[in-house]
Parts: sequence; C-alpha cells; structure tokens
Amino acid sequence: MKPIINSLLDTDYYKFSMGQYAWKYYPTVKVKYAFKNRTKGVALGEFIDKKELLEQLDSVRSLRFSFDELDYLKSLKIFSRGYLAFLNTLTLPPVYVDIQDNKLKIETEGTWSEAILWETFILSIVNELYYKYIGSFRFSKEVLNKDDLNNYCAKQRAVLVDGKAKLADKIWTINNLPFKFVDFGTRRRFSAKWQDYVVSVLSKSVAGNSFLGTSNVYLAKKYNVKPIGTLAHELPMVLAGIDDYNLEVLKGSHDKMLTLWEYMYGKDLSIALTDTFGTDFFFRDFSKEKAKYWKGLRQDSGDPFEFGKKAIKFYKDKGIDPKKKVIVFSDGLDIDTILKLEKAFKGKFITSYGWGTNLTNDVGYAPLSIVVKAIEANGRPLIKLSDNLAKAIGDEKTMEKYKEVFVYDNTYTEPTLY
Repeated sequence: MKPIINSLLDTDYYKFSMGQYAWKYYPTVKVKYAFKNRTKGVALGEFIDKKELLEQLDSVRSLRFSFDELDYLKSLKIFSRGYLAFLNTLTLPPVYVDIQDNKLKIETEGTWSEAILWETFILSIVNELYYKYIGSFRFSKEVLNKDDLNNYCAKQRAVLVDGKAKLADKIWTINNLPFKFVDFGTRRRFSAKWQDYVVSVLSKSVAGNSFLGTSNVYLAKKYNVKPIGTLAHELPMVLAGIDDYNLEVLKGSHDKMLTLWEYMYGKDLSIALTDTFGTDFFFRDFSKEKAKYWKGLRQDSGDPFEFGKKAIKFYKDKGIDPKKKVIVFSDGLDIDTILKLEKAFKGKFITSYGWGTNLTNDVGYAPLSIVVKAIEANGRPLIKLSDNLAKAIGDEKTMEKYKEVFVYDNTYTEPTLY
C-alpha cells in the first residue's frame, strides 16, 4: 500500500502553532498521547491490520521537511528561525501499536514539541485504513478475479459519485445562503485524496469570501488558501498537568497558558477555546482585558445555541460589544446545524464555522468518532472535562479533583457522532 502521509505539512496548522509554544516555553516536558475510539459498535481491530498500520506510521517517521516546505512556514511570519531549525532536524518519536480483543491501542510519548505532531497523522491513517477495508475486498492475489475487480471498482466509483454530489449540494447552499467557514476535516477525512479534492473544489467554486481557508497546511500551500488554526485542548491540559502540584497553581494554569500564548502570537491567533475545563469556568477566568484584546472564542462541545447566548451575555456584562467579536463553532457541524446557527446569531457576533468530518467524509459511509489526546505530562495524568461529558478524558480520581478546582457541575451529555 502506498504511504497515506507524504508530507509533514499534511497536518493541522495548530499542531505547529502549539508546537512552537511547547518548543519555546516547555522544551523538556515529556507528553504521552493515546488513541481513543468513541464509536460504539465498531471494534477497529477487526478492520485495521497491525502490520499495515505500523508500516504507515514508520513511513511518517521517515519523512523530513523539505526546504520548500520550511520556506513556506517561514513565509507565514509566525514561526521563529529557531523553531524552523528544530523542524529541519525533527524525527518523530516511535509509536506503540497493539490490538487486543479487537480493540486498537496506539500510544506515543516524547518531548512535547516532537510528539505533538503525531495526533493528526495517526487519526488520518487509521481513518483511511478503516475506509479502505470496509470499501474493498480483502483477498489475495491468488483469488483475485475479474468479477472481484469489477465489483471493487464499481463500489469505489459509487462512493466518489455520491461524495461529489453531496459536495455540490453543499456548495450550492453556501453560494445561496452564504456563511464563513474553514475546512477542519483533516483528522477524520475519508482519505487524503478526497480532502485534496474537497479543498480544490471549494477554493474554485465557493463565491465571495465564504471559504476562509483550511486547517491543513499542505493543502493551504498547494491551493494558495489561508492556513487557519490556533490552539487545541491539549494546551490547557498539559499546562494544568505540569502545575498540578498545588490547587491554586493548578487553577491559575489556564490564565497562564493564555497569557503566554498572547505573548507569543499577539492578536493574530487570539481565538480562545473555551470548554477544556468547562465554559462556565472559562467565562469566570477570562479577564476583561483579555476579553477586549482577544478576537474571539471557539465552541467545541455542548449546546452551541446555549453557548452563543452565554457568549453574548459574557461580552455585554463586561461592557464589550459582541458584534465585534468572532465566535467559531466547530463541534460536529453539518449544513443544517450551520444554517440554524446562522439564523440564530448572524449580526449578533461575527459567525464562523470550523467544518470537519461532515465536509471531508460525507461519502456514504458512517463516520468514526476517533481522537488522539494527551494523557500524561511529565508523568502526571491529564484531564479534559468538556461541556459534553461524553468527550471527557482522564482517570476518575483526578477528574473529581479538577471538577472541584474548576467548579465544574455540568451534567450535559450526548453521543459523539464525529
């Protein structure tokens, strides 16, 4: 099988923005990452061949940044010479893979600034191997016959026809009921080639400035669109883990994380993710000064309509006009949800949508809900509380402590489709 990942740029932009943060501020911190399948009823060990997966992961470890790729990152004006020099010599740490009782286990550990890049590569590879399996026949060359080959080709053509028709419908809707959105679909895409096709079509066919860009750095470079992303849950999670030796220091780790981010990137990347330890805590912790300075917020769990109302109230209570602030919705979006959110909030703040799985994996197969999350920092367990308890991550004892420290009393839960 050909390599799925052919460039170290084939990842989300926030892996580099957070990677530089880790490289500068926490160069010696060790972080452990683990794969999690949240899709009930799908035992990935039945579909993923361990040897094939290891070959794909080893292929990624053999990749290096080219001069042209590093020059492109330099042109984005946010990465220092030192960080680019670090990337120039980077070899990703090894990945551990096991399959037991048809459950897929994937873990990696290393210096934070190195291991951080594995998340998107692992997810993209697992997704593509899974869909290649369920969309094809597993047969040996000895039993391959013309009928098998014809059936396989017909099935693949049907997938492409269905996917292209759905994408055309989405573009028609966008051009008639315009809204601003970003492709956030790298992590759970149907395949690398399919995401490439989606971004190429969006870059040519979406009218006006509705298509803001893509989180995928490789495709942003290829199609001359803007790479977009800021930070993910792992940043507050890791800083909390590092500071989890004193309850007050732990509570203050979130504001410290935001302050260091602001020092590094200024206003350019000032979209704050709110739900790591619960959005209610975030609104209590996000100072008036930061609320004024930062461009806006990203919603990634819980009820998006309730979040929108809370965000408006938050800004108004601090004497800030919410109409001047950006809200990025990014939790399991489909076209119907986006249009409902537009109707509810357009004109009340600057709406934008991080559109993921339903944009790059809407080809007729049921989507997987898979994640790779940081689970330890310097040996300490990491916690994500979320606004949806189905997305919470961490051991029960530490989670209870975090709930107390961050005054978390959320009870909202719903299944994770994406």
